[in-house]
Amino acid sequence: LRGARVIMACRDEEKARKAIREIKARSHNMNVLHMEVDLANMRSIREFSKTLQKEKRLDILINNAGMPSVLDWTDDDFSMCFGVNHLELTEQSDQSHLLQLQVPEDLNYNLFPFFTYCRSKLANIYFTQELARTLEGKGVTAYAVHPGYVQSNWICHYSVLFRILVQVVMFMTVVYCAVSDEVLEHNGGYFTDCQPAHLRVFARDSGVAKKLWEASKRLVKLA
Repeated sequence: LRGARVIMACRDEEKARKAIREIKARSHNMNVLHMEVDLANMRSIREFSKTLQKEKRLDILINNAGMPSVLDWTDDDFSMCFGVNHLELTEQSDQSHLLQLQVPEDLNYNLFPFFTYCRSKLANIYFTQELARTLEGKGVTAYAVHPGYVQSNWICHYSVLFRILVQVVMFMTVVYCAVSDEVLEHNGGYFTDCQPAHLRVFARDSGVAKKLWEASKRLVKLA
């Protein structure tokens, strides 16, 4: 953890505190703490953002929301996948690496579970590209990252067979994008296996990315 002050933004305080104890024991970094936030509730996100702004600085932000293919709605009537996986827009400080882990207004719907999930992740890629363009020259970079498949509570929504097939993959690409200077030339890019990935033409459409950005700001009442 390189002696960093680490803030874990989690909804479940009990699980967060258990994870913090393990992190402290393994890393010997005692400067790890929990802040509560529910990404399915815009009020909770705004309260968290206000609290976070009291910090002296923010060097790295990792948005690792990963709502699976669930046909449900957030407290603010957004599709659960679209709202949690995408609509957590937050203003950040200078000198930061922003990682949006991995579609305008009419995509806020629930149809086929996996299709809805995939569209929310495409929104992450578009959003990251536009975020990078918006903050260009301000000392902030942004990357969309495929973190790998991790065996955690999200798989409880799937069959036993799927749970058996899921393999734990190291989180190295996230760490790489967070701390490496090699990624700077790929600002706004999408990374997998610690390398910039080639996107299909439709996923590089700057016009759609800008429309998504503007629509998202309206949806969360930032415009």
